[in-house]
Amino acid sequence: MMKKFILLFIFLISITINSQTKAEKELGVWYMYNGTHKLSEKFSLKTMAHFRFFEVGDDLQQFISRLGVNYKINKNLSITVGQAFLNTDQTYDLNGGDGYENRIYEDFNVKHAIAKLGLAHRLRAEQRFFESGTGHFLRYQLGLSYPISGKWSTYLYDEIFMDFEGENFNQNWLGAGFKYKVSKMVKLQLGYMNIRDANDRTFDRIQIGVALNH
Repeated sequence: MMKKFILLFIFLISITINSQTKAEKELGVWYMYNGTHKLSEKFSLKTMAHFRFFEVGDDLQQFISRLGVNYKINKNLSITVGQAFLNTDQTYDLNGGDGYENRIYEDFNVKHAIAKLGLAHRLRAEQRFFESGTGHFLRYQLGLSYPISGKWSTYLYDEIFMDFEGENFNQNWLGAGFKYKVSKMVKLQLGYMNIRDANDRTFDRIQIGVALNH
């Protein structure tokens, strides 16, 4: 199974060899780390670091890190409060400079299952602090997961972003992929995501990640 995972990874990288001139035409890649670190029966730390590229390993579009505290209300409900830092290049193939942003976010999480199908709902409020001003987002994500075997599972999710300014709709993320359980603590992820923004631009992204849970 691991060999198939590696071969699929190599295949996805090879797709990007024939590059185009616009960011919308590129198959970009997100390299992702996500962590859950249990502090007690009720509390845990949430950590995250993403390196998001316009292309595979080239032209870094955005670095984002998150640190949050999660409180488990019961087996189905939890809340998270945290802070995020972002460094973003909003240009493609140009030296347009970096934009810095800090965010405070609050999550309300609901998890449940229908037979083997897992469902996860996340409502996230974000207060965003840019160099030139502030902004407020409301995000809702619906995620589905299904086990294929003891090691493999598949997932599908959709997340909509609402802005409190302008036309309200900001963007939509639609993704799907596979996860491989290396051990009780470590999972690998390989997936695809399509991003559509308020200007009807679309971006295709491969997601390659590792998740640590302990």
